Amino acid sequence: MAWSTSELARLAGTTVNTIRHYHRSGLLEEPERRHNGYKQYGTPDLVRLLRIRRLVELGVPLTRIKALTADGDGSPAALRQVDTEHAAAIERLAKAREDIATILREQAPADSPPGFESVAARLSEADRSIVHVYTQVYDEKALADLQRLLTEDHSAADDDFDSLPADADEATRQNLAEKFAPQIAKTLRDYPWMNNDPMAHVLEGKSVTRETFDDAMRELHNEAQFDVLVRAKKLARELLGAQDE
Repeated sequence: MAWSTSELARLAGTTVNTIRHYHRSGLLEEPERRHNGYKQYGTPDLVRLLRIRRLVELGVPLTRIKALTADGDGSPAALRQVDTEHAAAIERLAKAREDIATILREQAPADSPPGFESVAARLSEADRSIVHVYTQVYDEKALADLQRLLTEDHSAADDDFDSLPADADEATRQNLAEKFAPQIAKTLRDYPWMNNDPMAHVLEGKSVTRETFDDAMRELHNEAQFDVLVRAKKLARELLGAQDE
């Protein structure tokens, strides 16, 4: 019995393009051609194609199929590796579904930083961006502190800061810095590591410096906002020093 490419595809439950792809990949040998130039497939070709399709159904990458089918019975070690990869993929998908459920429940932006869905909706674009950076470099203890910090009441000073134009005048900057200072002082008092040694909670293996954080803050805020942050932190440390005397 001999079949054309389209007939073979129909028998195997696949497409002509898929068969051509298997030819190009070296998984399926080119068959003999009829006198009219059309390919002529036989039963061995059908069996080979069905075996390939079965491995594809199991999730075996095409790059591994040739080795698996070379001896006719496959490799248990290779299949176990595929199974391990499937398990990891299932775990990732389960986690993704949990995160999606949280984002929908909290009505948070789709790109909310993981673990911060409950507050992401009221964070500014700059703050969300900074938190994204933090999730990649800080350990669980630091991130837990940041989560608690961001769940605290949103102040009027925060709104003023978010809307501060880059060309804000000297008086406006200083006034906002003075409003911010007590809030920052409280944060530094409640979370001493943020003031004493923020690098102590950087994940092992992450090449991060204080300058990295400073650069991120500078690049994600306009000139006036960054200036206000610098002033407010200085004033906050002065307040803490006065309280300790």
